[in-house]
Amino acid sequence: MSLYEMRQSYKLGSLLEKDIAGDPMVQFRTWLNEAMQGNLPDWVEANAMTLSTSDGHGRVTSRVVLLKGLDDGKFWFYTNYRSQKAQQIESNPNVSLCFLWQHVQRQVRIEGTATKAPRDQSVGYFRKRPHDSQLGAVVSQQSSVIDSRDVLEKRLDELKKQYADKEIPCPDDWGGYGVSPNRIEFWQGRESRLHDRLCYRKQASAWIVERLSP
Repeated sequence: MSLYEMRQSYKLGSLLEKDIAGDPMVQFRTWLNEAMQGNLPDWVEANAMTLSTSDGHGRVTSRVVLLKGLDDGKFWFYTNYRSQKAQQIESNPNVSLCFLWQHVQRQVRIEGTATKAPRDQSVGYFRKRPHDSQLGAVVSQQSSVIDSRDVLEKRLDELKKQYADKEIPCPDDWGGYGVSPNRIEFWQGRESRLHDRLCYRKQASAWIVERLSP
């Protein structure tokens, strides 16, 4: 099948103003919970989101990261503070997030500003990660150039022996970011490409809701 022939008809639901919560974070939790329901295949990660960042020259990069918290009105994720995304956030804290839940024909787009998590929060989350994930965070100097895969595996073997019966310290250059939203759009696929798009926009301390043309 050619690319121009690849399409689906969206018929699973609708999104009407009378059905949404006044707070977009409440609405997001509802949709996230619904995206996690059912007998889903293992490869579906409902907390996967595309994070887009840009540097001081306007160059934009995107990658998929995992949502790990929805506290204090923020979307939380964790990464290496020396990574490309972290360096771009340092120069421009304006970021966007995008969740695609194809199995329910929904999408959520978020715009906001990213700030570093308090150190105790980052350490607390690090402690909850699986042992091998903790080791991986220590091994990887994310986004830096390395000579080969062997470099990583050799360092991993060394650390496994070093911390066989010890607590792994959270690296100083590793931690969380919280994205404070100022715009959240909820997208529900509809027939004839006349999709439902309801956008929450922050105005002072309140949220206003607007319907956008598909």
